[in-house]
Amino acid sequence: MNIIGHVYTDFQEKFGIPRQSGLVDELTGTVVFLPEYRQPEAFRGLEDFSHIWILWEFHKAKRENWSATVKPPKLGGNKRMGVFATRSPFRPNNIGLSSVKLTGIEYTDDYGPILHISGVDLLNGTPVYDIKPYIPYTDCHPDAIGGFTEHIHTEKLDVIFPPELLAMIPEAKRPALIGILAEDPRPGYQHDPDRRYGVAFAGFDVRFHINGNVLTVCEVVAV
Repeated sequence: MNIIGHVYTDFQEKFGIPRQSGLVDELTGTVVFLPEYRQPEAFRGLEDFSHIWILWEFHKAKRENWSATVKPPKLGGNKRMGVFATRSPFRPNNIGLSSVKLTGIEYTDDYGPILHISGVDLLNGTPVYDIKPYIPYTDCHPDAIGGFTEHIHTEKLDVIFPPELLAMIPEAKRPALIGILAEDPRPGYQHDPDRRYGVAFAGFDVRFHINGNVLTVCEVVAV
């Protein structure tokens, strides 16, 4: 398959990226296409859709071999499920799928049509294989059953972000960052209240610890 473009976001590493698209609406990004795919007519009609599907490559999770079973982090990292019953990046073909909101199409002189998206779960520079419109009458299934994911605890954390540290973050980036932290970036098997974690986001290393249902930011470092 041909790579047609790349997604650009505030994530320079995978830790902290939401486990699914759409979990943090404030997380934004752009899709910039390679020169041969920048014809404006290729995007005709796309502006009428509110959401799109992005097919992309797990370019930082390539392995020579694949395993029939994986350990989903949200199941504590000690229970195996079939790879085709998960969205693990370690697959026979390292293809990802995200449903994101299309907030606008910008037609530029230098880069052609640029897609502005929100609710992203993608690493900066992620290669894109294809874009497809999200069609509600076929893609939405209100009676769908979520398998083992229906038993996963999804309560958000309470985030304590001291004002003097929050002031270091650009105001436009604060809602997205707080949304990331509230989603609990830790693997499901890590519960040490004394352990310090760090999320690299928008040019900052945000360090924190978690005790129970409370996440407290303890340091912000510009990187």
